[in-house]
Amino acid sequence: MPYFTTSDGTEIYYTDQGTGKPVILSHGWPLSSDAWQVEVKLLADNGYRAIAHDRRGHGRSAKTYSGNDMDTYARDLAELVESLDLNDLAVIGHSTGGGEVVRYAAQHGAGRVTKVITAGAVPPLMLQTESNPDGLPIEVFDGIRAGVLNDSSQFYIDLTEAFFGANRPGSTVSEGAKREFWRQGMLVNLAAAYDCVKAFSETDFTADLASLNVPIFIAHGDDDQIVPIKDAALKSIELVKHGTLKVYPGAPHGISGAYQAELDQDILAFLAT
Repeated sequence: MPYFTTSDGTEIYYTDQGTGKPVILSHGWPLSSDAWQVEVKLLADNGYRAIAHDRRGHGRSAKTYSGNDMDTYARDLAELVESLDLNDLAVIGHSTGGGEVVRYAAQHGAGRVTKVITAGAVPPLMLQTESNPDGLPIEVFDGIRAGVLNDSSQFYIDLTEAFFGANRPGSTVSEGAKREFWRQGMLVNLAAAYDCVKAFSETDFTADLASLNVPIFIAHGDDDQIVPIKDAALKSIELVKHGTLKVYPGAPHGISGAYQAELDQDILAFLAT
């Protein structure tokens, strides 16, 4: 299994499959690169080099106590890209990973990144503040931290209901998909899981979005119970210069089922343009 060591000595796991133009995929919290297994195969099958990493503290990467913040995540990604000398690069991020790739592309990706794709992503800012009154109150994120700290295993099981929209009438998400979320969540280091809540909820990506000079495809389900679309994609599309927004009716936060099938085809179409 390939590992890369960052400048601060953190080992980052990644998978690298296929050949062709490179595409990096960044996962959501509290998951790992395994969340992108279908897309990694799809991209490799369609002539791309698909690379997906486990964020520090997550999955098979080092169980970090420090550096669990968005600036460090973006720097880690930049160092991985540089170590692999990737050019003409597309970056894809889901949820927290959407914030990671936006910050990476804006602050480190000039000359390397040519396209950005986000799905259910956290930008521009999740937290309710004086300048962002429509955001979610801090108590929501304090509740997540408490759940992670007090009984992370049960918390991750419970979270799958809203994550996949399993609490909605007519949901077809499988028990297996929910168990796979739990399995990936149980690999994350507790300190990293706890600190990452601040990273995904309190990081302001407004300036990053505004500074992007490459095309960005913004995908979001309109029944996302984790990252509400009105506070995320609908605001992000107003900030970017070269953006395309697609709203998936009835789609939850988690990428699975019919939503995944449609999104995957949209990803391929956007990459081909």
